Amino acid sequence: MSAITTLNPKAESARQAQALAINISAARGLAEMLKTNLGPKGTMKMLVSGAGDIKITKDGNTLLHEMQVQHPTASLIARAATAQDDITGDGTTSIVLLIGELLKQADLYISEGLHPRIVAEGFELAKKEALQILDTLKISIKQDRETLIQIARTSLRTKLTMENADILTDIVVDAILAINEAGKPTDLNMVEIMEMQHRTEADSRLVRGIVLDHGGRHPSMPKALKNAYILTCNISLEYEKPEVNAGFFYKNTEERDRLVLSERKFIDDRVQKIVELKRKVCSGDDKDKTFVIINQKGIDPLSLDVLAKEGILALRRAKRRNMERLTLACGGEAMNSVENLTKECLGFAEDVYEHVLGEEKFTFVEGCKNPKSVTVLLKGSTKYILNQLKDALRDGLRSVTNAIEDGCVIPGGGAFEIVAHQALTQYKQQVKGRARLGVQAFAEALLIIPKAIAQNAGHDQQETIVKLQHEYVTSKIPVGIDITTGEAMEPKSLGIYDNYRVKKQLIHSSTSIATNLILVDEILRAGLSSLRPGGQ
Repeated sequence: MSAITTLNPKAESARQAQALAINISAARGLAEMLKTNLGPKGTMKMLVSGAGDIKITKDGNTLLHEMQVQHPTASLIARAATAQDDITGDGTTSIVLLIGELLKQADLYISEGLHPRIVAEGFELAKKEALQILDTLKISIKQDRETLIQIARTSLRTKLTMENADILTDIVVDAILAINEAGKPTDLNMVEIMEMQHRTEADSRLVRGIVLDHGGRHPSMPKALKNAYILTCNISLEYEKPEVNAGFFYKNTEERDRLVLSERKFIDDRVQKIVELKRKVCSGDDKDKTFVIINQKGIDPLSLDVLAKEGILALRRAKRRNMERLTLACGGEAMNSVENLTKECLGFAEDVYEHVLGEEKFTFVEGCKNPKSVTVLLKGSTKYILNQLKDALRDGLRSVTNAIEDGCVIPGGGAFEIVAHQALTQYKQQVKGRARLGVQAFAEALLIIPKAIAQNAGHDQQETIVKLQHEYVTSKIPVGIDITTGEAMEPKSLGIYDNYRVKKQLIHSSTSIATNLILVDEILRAGLSSLRPGGQ
């Protein structure tokens, strides 16, 4: 019986030490590749697609999404890192580095005969202690503009050059402050990101209103209007096919003409009601006011002609998401019928104008009184610069939102890792048995973050860590790395902050994945293909 094996002889498998070696080499390989991207002085990666499209980025989330990761373990880590970005909006590169370093430190002890389960128990104890240390480092913040600018700047400078990051910092904070309402969750979908490929990044700006990617559909319509009432509607101003198949039969041409006229009259009556509303609201004291229609459905040429004669700017087939944003930005209501049109249904904007760029038209709706939806207008000379700005902008928006929702931040620049390393080294003395080795491995692994920041800034990593540890032990103030000099600095005084929830999620996710990977003692190629005759 002993000769009988339950495992299919054709199945591929890797046992114990070999399985662990495969997992560790995959994690370290991925970490080594992303290590150079960490921090404000991190380098860029160039991604070239099969079609020859080039993307230059240092954003860990973009890299892991776009790269073709073949190795199953590396793919698992990449998915966990992108999940971190989905949840908190940042920390992708850090999580990959921390998982790689945890496995590297664990391997030092496992290769000397320590059982992986004991290392895993040590990791678990260290994780609980690290989360408690994280809570002691929390800095409560007021939601004032200056503090939020510091938080946004810290996030954006790790993604972009310093000049571009500083341009976007003010834009990000002003956008969040415009849409944020006390006691309500911030909906980042209310910040529209519009790209225009011309001029330079310095021309990017925040539009306190909406930018639509199409213009008026009639040559006689005004191109720019001041003090405009805005009617946001979802009303068909063109012939529509009926929802049920219907046939109209007529005996002579008079009946046919009557049918055509009645169809036309149906549309004309709707247009006339809109025209009457315009005349009513743009008269008397408001005679200098103008009128704009933004319609989700179509407007036929005859209706456009009538509206153009009245000096009304009409945009048709607007995107549905813009209809929601328009009412939040300009006020008023989105109307589905012409029956109850009143002045209260209308929004208001100080400036509505058309901007033509090449063959594309953009309509700007600006100067709204209290916009709860805004547009970030990104400009750049090339497509890849625009993509870079767009990715960074999303992370910047998330970091400010996280800080507002948490109500607190953590000192940045590697300060938490230095404090946690010191505290875990002391906590290790309280842990009985060999699990303390797991705690020691966890403490050493945390230092990969400040080490990588120092190395990418061109400083000696060991020397920098020793300086930081010495400074923290003597002053008891959390210190981070000054990337220009390589010396210790106090992050709070320089306004360098990390998000609390990003660090918390980082510790949780990296520990659980590293623990799972070191406990793997066999890797099997699963699936039924190897059971078929001649299967590979």
